Amino acid sequence: MLLALDVGNTETVVGLYRESLDSEHEQRRVGYAIGDETSHGFFHRWRLSTDVARTPDEHAVNLTQLLALEGLDIVETVTGIVISSSAPQVTGDLRTMAARWFSDIPLVVLGPGIKSGMSILYDNPREVGADRIADAVGAYDLFGGPTIVVDLGTATTFDAINDKGEYLGGAIVPGVAISMEALFTQAAALRSVELLEPRSVIGRSTVESIQSGVLYGYAAQVDGMCERIERELGNATVVATGGLSMLIAPHTSRVEHIEPWLTLHGLRLIYERNAAR
Repeated sequence: MLLALDVGNTETVVGLYRESLDSEHEQRRVGYAIGDETSHGFFHRWRLSTDVARTPDEHAVNLTQLLALEGLDIVETVTGIVISSSAPQVTGDLRTMAARWFSDIPLVVLGPGIKSGMSILYDNPREVGADRIADAVGAYDLFGGPTIVVDLGTATTFDAINDKGEYLGGAIVPGVAISMEALFTQAAALRSVELLEPRSVIGRSTVESIQSGVLYGYAAQVDGMCERIERELGNATVVATGGLSMLIAPHTSRVEHIEPWLTLHGLRLIYERNAAR
């Protein structure tokens, strides 16, 4: 099976896949609608906190224990590893981990020199985050183009893919967690609140007012940015992913599909295009 890791600034998402699906029909058969828990060949998936202080040995222990919780031996089960990372130090530690503990297992780390199967039309393609490329590859595989991917994570990113399957670029804005942290840090009278849907858009307490502003404000931001992108891209399928996609996307009018594990799906495709190399 294929072990896929997407290392974000806040969370690391881990998925365990069958290495490949035998046909397009099988890919669609194991695909899922919103909320379905069996997605695109997954066997298991986990979310961990991203900790740059973890050593390569600690990464090996964490992954070994995750699989052991499911009754799986990592050495016997895993036949390939693919990684995307937004944290350079963690990337290096994971490379060291793989070389020391899993040297017999093929490793693909998404970055320069790796074949994504998608033309990157950024002025400098090396500037595009690995997770954004994986999102774009996964979205185009599932929905074709034109497509807009909205990744609601530590940052909120918007990525545009045209009908030829080319990555055009997009937009980056501070994410929900960053914005809330700045609000509570800079406004002494406000306190941290749990991010839940309030009773109404018009908050009747400070807590509800913050919840309304964050939840519906970010939903409106998604709709507004997608509308502006479509003026240049043309009518597009809008796909939401990321840790907050299930919270924010249902309150938008433009998001058509919620794929919380889209990045891992893209990583699986990229691994298949590079493993033989």
